Amino acid sequence: MIIAFVILGMYVVLIASLYYGFQKMKPLSDFSIEPKTSFSIVVPFRNEAENLPKLLHSISLLNYPNDLFEVILVDDESDDKFRLLDSARSDINVKVIKSIRKSNSPKKDAIETAIQVAKNNWIITTDADCLVQKNWLKAIDSYIQNENKRMAAAGVCYLPKSGFLHAFQNLDFLSLQGATIGSFGLNQPFMCNGANFAYEKEFFLELNGFEGNSNMASGDDVFLLQKAVLKNKTAVGFCMHNQSVVATQSENSWDALFQQRVRWAAKSTGYSSWFGKLTALLVFGTNVTWIAVFVLWLSGNLNQNWFALFIALKFIIDLVLLQKTASFFRTKLQWLFLASLLYPFFSSVVAIYSLFSNFTWKGREFRK
Repeated sequence: MIIAFVILGMYVVLIASLYYGFQKMKPLSDFSIEPKTSFSIVVPFRNEAENLPKLLHSISLLNYPNDLFEVILVDDESDDKFRLLDSARSDINVKVIKSIRKSNSPKKDAIETAIQVAKNNWIITTDADCLVQKNWLKAIDSYIQNENKRMAAAGVCYLPKSGFLHAFQNLDFLSLQGATIGSFGLNQPFMCNGANFAYEKEFFLELNGFEGNSNMASGDDVFLLQKAVLKNKTAVGFCMHNQSVVATQSENSWDALFQQRVRWAAKSTGYSSWFGKLTALLVFGTNVTWIAVFVLWLSGNLNQNWFALFIALKFIIDLVLLQKTASFFRTKLQWLFLASLLYPFFSSVVAIYSLFSNFTWKGREFRK
């Protein structure tokens, strides 16, 4: 039991550190600056005919000069039929191009294809199932100008849905976003989300793009971020403003959620960040320990007071960071206790499965 509490103690220190880092983050407040940054919005897609019109409509409402952004939709061998003429305003520069496949990562290939034809000096990626706010580009432009960055991550949240499945995903996603923001505050960034990620085209080329990790199907965001941090940590930052947040869809089934999380977890083996590796190991170790403690209590081999103390300590420290993150994203924590009981089992199975098994994504199977 001593070992269990030692692991939990290290986990508590980690989460408390991430909370401290979150607290240190400086919110963006100056929106009065004149728009200056020109963006190429890159949207890789596959079979998204239902979602793309919604994304394009939200882009059409942007409070940003039309001559300072373009939209590049990159079709990754879609089976459905998407018609641009039915979905975009004529006064916005939108083009659809075919992705050039050359690696094991369709999304990285799509982004590199777009960068070759992008006319603007800043690339900003998002996903086809997302919605952007009207001041999305204005907020990120203000951050870039105020902080003189060459790469900027920003927040992603889920569109609200009812039910336990969505509540569980929301809590899991909030924990990832909290760790992301906290790591930036600690000056040890190791994670971001490609649904809201901006960088200079020139900086991307200086980093040799996705070279070195193209064998992994996912990771167009975290691997590029970690390469940038190794090259010039001061050039990288996180835009802390509600208007910079992008909303995305949660999964509609447990199987789809499992496959998505396996894909995400598979990236952790390729981390170059020591802090990222430490975080992944501690989170996994604590979840496995939680399961072991639960089994010991259930079998009558552990005093219920020790069990209750272990569970309570983990629940409380997780809640502290979750509440902080939920406040920033202006979302509610629902089904919290039940989700916290399920999470160690779900997360541990995902982590172990990702080490040895294949996963499916957009109708394709990817092998380890």
